[in-house]
Amino acid sequence: MKKTVFEISKMDCPSEENLIRMKLDNLSSIKNLDFNISKRTLTVFHTEESTKIESLLHELNLGARKLKTEITEQTKFNENSNQKRILSIVLIINFLFFLIEMTTGLISKSMGLVADSLDMLADSFVYGLSLFAVGGSIIRKKRIARIAGYFQIIIALIGFVEVLRRFFGSERLPDFSTMIIVSVFALIANGICLFLLQKSKNKNDVHMKATMIFTSNDVIINLGVISAGLLVNWLNSNKPDLIIGTIVFVIVIQGAQRILKLGK
Repeated sequence: MKKTVFEISKMDCPSEENLIRMKLDNLSSIKNLDFNISKRTLTVFHTEESTKIESLLHELNLGARKLKTEITEQTKFNENSNQKRILSIVLIINFLFFLIEMTTGLISKSMGLVADSLDMLADSFVYGLSLFAVGGSIIRKKRIARIAGYFQIIIALIGFVEVLRRFFGSERLPDFSTMIIVSVFALIANGICLFLLQKSKNKNDVHMKATMIFTSNDVIINLGVISAGLLVNWLNSNKPDLIIGTIVFVIVIQGAQRILKLGK
């Protein structure tokens, strides 16, 4: 048995972890994957050379770099029987907040909330794909990945057009209080999701959990929308909301491109 350690520099949250799992799940030579999101490393236990593993990881554009390969006598791994249940809970939380943020974003005229809702939807797609992958056919998984990826790109492009319309047109200011309140709850929801996913791995390092939460892109986006809400009120301008919306739409498109690569 061989053990290869990879650095994944752009692995910020469990969403990227699930993308990697789906990308590698067809390799029979892989016996176990051990993720450390706080340190951004992946340890792969495998029986054949790591060349194919490296190639598939590079296709995701997550900054994968092989650190070392060594021989190991380890053959038994801790399997989590609750993984499917945890993924289902996280999927429901993300999809629920997609609906909440999309609805409140449209009502409050906040592109930041609308964009963040799409980021929540992107995570929902990833967790959903992970669940479908369990016992599902490769063809079915790839078809769902393509549909999800193209759907996200289309919605994000529509968002870009709306941002441009509001930037050059005359639109009333977004409701900054709604932006802040909803984003705070979304921040809490993301924290809960990350905690559940980390807990499911039976890792009790509190510092690791904290590092995961505060290095997550989702949390950074939530803080960005909160900051935009404060700036909207302070500057009496909708520009901060449009700027954060544009940034998040770019992140959503990047996530969609990664999902599309799973459909190849």
